[in-house]
Amino acid sequence: MPQVMVVARNFMDMVAALPAAKLDMLYDSAFICEAVLRSFPPLAKKYVIQMLYVSSPMPAAAMQEWVLDEYASKHKVAIDRLLQLRVFVEVRDRRKEVSYKMNNKFQANMQKYLVSGGCLPREPLPISVTGRLPTLVELENYALDQWECFLLQLINSSQVEKGTTFSSSMMKTFQRGLLSSRDGEAAKLSENGFQFLLMETNAQLWYIMREYISSAEERGVDPTDLISFLLELSFHTQGAAYSLSTLTEVQRVAIMDLMELGLVKLQQGRKDSWFIPTKLATNLSSSLSDSAASKEGIVVVETNFRLYAYSASKLHCEILRLFSRVEYQLPNLIVGAITKESLYGAFDNGITAEQIISFLQQNAHPRVIDKIPIVPENVTDQIRLWENDRNRVEMVLSHVYEDFPSKDMFEQCCDHARDNGYLLWEDAKKMRLIVNAEFHQEMREFLRRQR
Repeated sequence: MPQVMVVARNFMDMVAALPAAKLDMLYDSAFICEAVLRSFPPLAKKYVIQMLYVSSPMPAAAMQEWVLDEYASKHKVAIDRLLQLRVFVEVRDRRKEVSYKMNNKFQANMQKYLVSGGCLPREPLPISVTGRLPTLVELENYALDQWECFLLQLINSSQVEKGTTFSSSMMKTFQRGLLSSRDGEAAKLSENGFQFLLMETNAQLWYIMREYISSAEERGVDPTDLISFLLELSFHTQGAAYSLSTLTEVQRVAIMDLMELGLVKLQQGRKDSWFIPTKLATNLSSSLSDSAASKEGIVVVETNFRLYAYSASKLHCEILRLFSRVEYQLPNLIVGAITKESLYGAFDNGITAEQIISFLQQNAHPRVIDKIPIVPENVTDQIRLWENDRNRVEMVLSHVYEDFPSKDMFEQCCDHARDNGYLLWEDAKKMRLIVNAEFHQEMREFLRRQR
């Protein structure tokens, strides 16, 4: 079965793919510079700090000496990442020796940021204007409800509460890789879509953001403006109110889309309207790093393949249905079983055994999180075995050769096919062999030359 993997955490790869001029435009904002800095591996961050007040180019050979030989590979990864995002610019002297110089805009803005801190282009509205604002708990519940509603739309639109609709731009984002549809049929989850649902929230969020930005030009929006606004949004204060009048037209449209995802909450006052960033929005830049935010798990798996999820969420129930048989649902408990049939259905949809096991481990209930292993070993082994059962036979187009005039010619043909890596099977007693179909023409030419 082909493995289709959703790449979720390469948002900065998309930023790096921007033209040099647009990338430099992003670095006009100190907040963008900090967000980019946060995304770097530790060694790259160290190089940025070391070079921050160095104005002349630093020879590549000299930088190589900053690390021990056993860390040469990490050094290369760090330098490559810095060059990709144009934080470092490669320069060559007359002798064609390579040196690295920090991007002037990035360097200047980071120096200012370290000395005086950053200043957002908008200030929070005073309480006298907004009145009572949602508490952080209320805001987090709102964000969770919106995000779950968004994901439920992916799984099954009938599960979404009536009155909930998504904008055309969001639906286009759905269609880009997560949903597939045929003529006259309703859109269904693609293999990428099924895998997407098993990701952690931060990874899901950045995947959606990446696709949303990728489709910006189709909506007549400059992707650079969206990237800048999204990263800037992550530095706003969670729970504070910011006036919509401070936004550009592009940002206003983006805010409406982000509201559907639960990144912001919109409120209307007597004279002014404002948006309130939720935890999802303020976590945007921190989501760039590989460290995942910890969350309390809900799943307990027993050695008899029974599965218990302590949750009242419709979303959790639907996700568990992707690879298990949900038997009944109580107000705060979902009971199911991992069966061969349910797993085969998951494998048919492109979900792998490792993704299922990883999901069960990442979402383990606190009572079992400290156990070793978290998921019973007999369960994980059986999940892998059932996946292997489906992959035991591989269909390969091939050709069979028989009725050789002599033993010598048969052996010569076997040797020729074996040397080229196309021999699939041979029977020396009956002088028969099977080769890959790609090698058929070559084998015919070889036989013709032997006659």
